[in-house]
Amino acid sequence: MRNLACDGAGANHLDLALQACRGAAPGLARHLPTHCKDMTTNIVFDFGAVLFTWRPELLVLSRFPQLAGDAGKARALANSIFQHADWQAFDRGTLDQRSVVQRTAQRLQLPHAEVDALVAAIAEHLTPITGTVDIVHRLQQQRSRQADVRLYYLSNMPEPFARGLQARHGFLQHFDGGIFSGDVQLAKPQPEIFQLLESRYSLMPCDTVFIDDLAANVEAARLRGWRGIHFESPAQLALELAAHLDDSQAGSARRRE
Repeated sequence: MRNLACDGAGANHLDLALQACRGAAPGLARHLPTHCKDMTTNIVFDFGAVLFTWRPELLVLSRFPQLAGDAGKARALANSIFQHADWQAFDRGTLDQRSVVQRTAQRLQLPHAEVDALVAAIAEHLTPITGTVDIVHRLQQQRSRQADVRLYYLSNMPEPFARGLQARHGFLQHFDGGIFSGDVQLAKPQPEIFQLLESRYSLMPCDTVFIDDLAANVEAARLRGWRGIHFESPAQLALELAAHLDDSQAGSARRRE
């Protein structure tokens, strides 16, 4: 069971989580070499299922109730659509939306109009996860006060959905930069997309914390020397992120001594 003081701070109070958890769970801190600690911590967010809702089985169930009548069937159909090489090419920007709809309908023998409606509905499905957005706001406030945090994103997101999110959600302006897979023809967990973010924004890997809901993507980041958080919930993220930030601040203090 988690320490109630830490867990109770939750996603809405990252600063309180940092205070409550400081010293309460020292094993959570990531102790890196002193020379690896810069004055700034780069925090990199995934979007789908971290910052925005992504429940593909619910999308499938809403469009194909006769084929996805229970949770197991809905997950299987969702996987056959969204885990296929065609969708991954759409993610990378090497296949357009019209083509992925056509190929998916033909491959799975589904009505073209329903597949088209399913894909079009994704834009409305991607709604902000309140607890994670609260964390972004807290980090932005910390950056304004202390300038020791930078916010970035690294998302597997097709170009049409990326542009829609940027147009609809003003809080994305809090980020200092980021990369969508559909804009660069690369996708996680390819190491090249992590390298591109590093080079584009001059990030030091060991001063960079990456947050993603997929373990394979977190592991790919760790292989480049990034620190990683496997996202499960906003409350869990607030707790682990507080430990990372506390450790980074301690490292910076040692550098100044």
